[in-house]
Amino acid sequence: MLERLQHFEDAGNESFFLWGARQTGKSTLLKSLFPHSLLFDLLLSEEFERLKSNPKVFCEIILADTEKRIVIIDEIQRIPELLNEVHWLIVNQGTRFILSGSSPRRILRSETNLLGGRALRYELFPLVSAEIPDFDLIKALNSGLLPKHYLSTNYKRLLAAYIGNYLKDELVREAQLRSLSIFTRFLEAAAFSNGEMVNYSNIATDTGVSSNTIKSYFQILEQTLLGRFVPVFQKRPKRRVIQAPKFYFFDVGIVNHLLKRGTIEYKSESFGLAFEHFIYQELYAHSHYSGKDYLISYWRTASQLEVDFVLGIHEVIIEVKASDRISSRHYGGLKAFMEEYKVKKAIIVCTEIRPRKVGDIWVLPWKNFLEQLWSNQLI
Repeated sequence: MLERLQHFEDAGNESFFLWGARQTGKSTLLKSLFPHSLLFDLLLSEEFERLKSNPKVFCEIILADTEKRIVIIDEIQRIPELLNEVHWLIVNQGTRFILSGSSPRRILRSETNLLGGRALRYELFPLVSAEIPDFDLIKALNSGLLPKHYLSTNYKRLLAAYIGNYLKDELVREAQLRSLSIFTRFLEAAAFSNGEMVNYSNIATDTGVSSNTIKSYFQILEQTLLGRFVPVFQKRPKRRVIQAPKFYFFDVGIVNHLLKRGTIEYKSESFGLAFEHFIYQELYAHSHYSGKDYLISYWRTASQLEVDFVLGIHEVIIEVKASDRISSRHYGGLKAFMEEYKVKKAIIVCTEIRPRKVGDIWVLPWKNFLEQLWSNQLI
């Protein structure tokens, strides 16, 4: 089982931010790794009110700690002003801080102290396959991979509560949006666009607001770590390529609920869409957790040739097909890309039983692909 501890090994004795969407397990992880730390939980109303009204009290508490413990501030974005005190304590007292939160948006928009590069940045994602003994793909595609959801038999109700209490109500408050109903329609329209090229005009028409408003809503999802864009790969293209980015929510379970997909079964249309989304989640988490931080982009030409994921500067190209019978019709995008760029590895991730190689293209069952990914054999 992959230990999340290893993601923070290179932090040494440095302070760091740990960002991640709600319920990815940040608090549980930090309490496990640093059980003797001095913890400030800003979700607790009493703690929040005391430090919000007088941030200097925070500094006084730290100075009075004779044990000089590591200090954890959970949900730091709720009181960005504390970062001034944190900065002073790092510089003048050598205090080590771990600052966790579910939304960098409020800190970035407040133009508050970002510690001048004195804190590293990490991010925690939903669970990945390598962390789960006896990983169940169908369960993951249905429940998503937030720990509480994946481990529950009642994940549909948990997803409904997560979206109702967090994605809607809290985001509306944080972003100071005027209309919950409009933002709810936007979330549903964005879910229909999940894994597809983003067309702001179409979503604006469906939602009843301007394209600029839709762009700002997508920015909110990015800044609250609830989704991210996949840019177009367009290094010296010979063919005319599509310019629009794709967008993926941070967890496949969220999309399932927003689209009311019902139960996803093997070989269904929903299975194919969720399968590609799952592979993207694994790639993005690996890029960060491995420390390689390689770019993930996609490639699509005006003539509809496409490669789902291009890793790095075209080192690895990946096509995801929910099929157990890969044939020549599935190779077109990869072959077209290789006519323009030199690649180290071209892969079709699929549901076949055994790996095989067709010319320069590897056909990998998803289990083999994930084993290679998490053992750092791909890139």
